[in-house]
Amino acid sequence: MSIQSMTNVDTRDVKALVRQIEELTDAGCDIVRCAIPDMEAAASFGEARKLVRVPLVADIHFDYRLAIAAMENGADKIRINPGNIGSLENVRKVVAVAKERDIPIRVGVNSGSLERSLIEKHGGVTAAALAESGAKTLKLIEDLDYDKLVVSIKSSNVKMNYDAHILLKSMTDHPIHIGITESGTPRNGKLKSAVGIGSLLLAGIGDTMRVSLTEDPVEEVLFAKRILEAVGLREKAIEVVSCPTCGRTEIDLIGLANEAEERLEKIAELRRKAGRKPLKIAVMGCAVNGPGESREADYGIAGGKGEGLVFSHGEIIEKVPEDRLIDRLIEIVEND
Repeated sequence: MSIQSMTNVDTRDVKALVRQIEELTDAGCDIVRCAIPDMEAAASFGEARKLVRVPLVADIHFDYRLAIAAMENGADKIRINPGNIGSLENVRKVVAVAKERDIPIRVGVNSGSLERSLIEKHGGVTAAALAESGAKTLKLIEDLDYDKLVVSIKSSNVKMNYDAHILLKSMTDHPIHIGITESGTPRNGKLKSAVGIGSLLLAGIGDTMRVSLTEDPVEEVLFAKRILEAVGLREKAIEVVSCPTCGRTEIDLIGLANEAEERLEKIAELRRKAGRKPLKIAVMGCAVNGPGESREADYGIAGGKGEGLVFSHGEIIEKVPEDRLIDRLIEIVEND
């Protein structure tokens, strides 16, 4: 599963574009998409392509000539929207250049720009209309004797998005790019993306993905990694498990768990870059599940009254005061 994001700086500003592409790449982005609103942007996109190491996708709306210009300027893939690319003749011209240069085309359907004919046919924007739009355009391009295709059919409605993908999966064998379009600010967008993208991944749908947030796109990449970790498609460098607390808890477990997660994230990044084996860390609150969970983890703590036990690979190694628990845990993990 590849993570994609999209730049939000002015594509015509080569210096800013390259800087943001590099930031996304460093964060773990596998594919970067850039908007091409005009010919100047297409030229700047070409300059940036020479300076970065990650594949670049040119995002095209309205004008098929921009797709051709982007391909001539080194695009690794183009994205066209069947809802606004225009006539069959326009598509034919784009496909001819893609075929000549062996460049993949992503058919990108959005609920906000669905073809008018399909809206009328289905009585509005529906899951069936989204799936039909994607499948119909794939077939159109296949009939032009080109099959290096990717498809996406995104909605901001999580249920509609899921239903549309279930339909689409039965209509095509082409790779599918998934996401929840226009999901919103991080507070709401992360929730919708976790449910919407996670459900598709668990259903075995998706080859590339983007988390779409009204935020710095680096945050999209970081949260995409968390979704992949949560559904088991990528291993976490350090996984922290902690109990929800109850009336038996006699330490400040909420504070301890948050402190542990924050401090361990820095260590996790270093371990990830060094290719170290994943670790499981347990931060538990009492004697019911605490010792058991801690023993299942590589390292862990289990709280008592104002103190706690520290575990290493299933063995109790010491008892320390509550105010020393996290420091001791961090020391042990750092020395692993």
